[in-house]
Amino acid sequence: MSTSIKQMMQDIGQRARSASRAMARASSEQKNQALLHIAKLIREQAAQIQKVNQLDVERAKAGGQDAAFVDRLTMTPKTIETMALGLEQIVSLEDPIGKISALKKQASGIEIAQMRVPLGVIGIIYESRPNVTIDAAALCLKSGNAVILRGGSEAIESNTLLAKMIQEGLDAAGLPRDAVQVVAITDRSAVGEMITMTQYIDVIVPRGGKSLIARLMAEARVPMIKHLDGICHTYIDADADIDIAIKVCDNAKTQRYAPCNAMETLLVNQSVSLKILPTLCKIYQDKGVELRVDALTRKTLEDAGFIGLVDATEEDWQTEYLAPILSIKTVADLDEAINHIERYGSKHTDAIITKNSATVARFLREVDSASVMVNTSTRFADGFEYGLGAEIGISNDKLHARGPVGLEGLTSLKYIVMGHGEIRT
Repeated sequence: MSTSIKQMMQDIGQRARSASRAMARASSEQKNQALLHIAKLIREQAAQIQKVNQLDVERAKAGGQDAAFVDRLTMTPKTIETMALGLEQIVSLEDPIGKISALKKQASGIEIAQMRVPLGVIGIIYESRPNVTIDAAALCLKSGNAVILRGGSEAIESNTLLAKMIQEGLDAAGLPRDAVQVVAITDRSAVGEMITMTQYIDVIVPRGGKSLIARLMAEARVPMIKHLDGICHTYIDADADIDIAIKVCDNAKTQRYAPCNAMETLLVNQSVSLKILPTLCKIYQDKGVELRVDALTRKTLEDAGFIGLVDATEEDWQTEYLAPILSIKTVADLDEAINHIERYGSKHTDAIITKNSATVARFLREVDSASVMVNTSTRFADGFEYGLGAEIGISNDKLHARGPVGLEGLTSLKYIVMGHGEIRT
């Protein structure tokens, strides 16, 4: 890493740390004023956003990026308006900062409580989607944090323009511009410096593909809020409602293929496999989903006249496809289903379809995932659907934040102690 890049990142870190103190004391009114001003600028400058974004898109096409990548990068009038609406939604959310909870008086006379406070400085590293610049900045701003944003090189023009709008919004509300900073260079060594700046950054949130997150897991010294894979399962139990099972499992796989909360493996209890699999798998094949199956599932489906099945390999059970491909396994009972999820799951989101309350209780207790669902689609595992507003990501870690991470996930608790002259004896 060049000395100049190291010094630049250190300077960004110092300024973010200084700004974080001002953000910690900022009022809800100031933060909301900033967010509303940014939304106003986005709408007023929508044409300019599209014009600048087109430079990024043309560069991506010239560089040979595929259609899916270009689609994620492209900003349309709809995506621009969605950014503005997202800001207004965050304004409507309750400000968590300063809330006092768990107040109790001790025998000594002192009163103990907990206060919700910002984490401090958050570093967010993300790829391709320029809207993350607005979403991430807004969540960090509302939760009283300073943030350093390092977007992908492919979106540098779009991110730079959006950063200017964010800083104009901060100015309008009397908040420090350094509370939101976008790393303005594309050199990858800036990321390497950012993830080791423990003196300035309190937590890193990676928003990107598996290779990015794997790199950060190997190299980062700053704690992270992250998940690596979304290998989500749905188990159809012996006591499942057949109609619910078919409807939910269709949605969990085919509503959208690319999100991390799409189902990748279907587990079906052997006692209901004949009632479920032919109907459900016809829906999948009609929608172009490739089915990778174990031996028992293959027999059930071939007896029902299915062709075009693929034998599931060991690798399939541990793969997040993000595509119209589904692994299916027929299991003997709940224990085999839970054991499979424990062995191959990524602790992201797993669901059960059943009418049996005792089975529900076991599944909820024993499946060690950030979100565990009953009789509904794994596709609900995101911040908006959980009522958190926008989310900064999903965490399958167990410390601090778990599941979709919204405003509260970007805060911490500290103890406050109120006394009246008491002394310890």
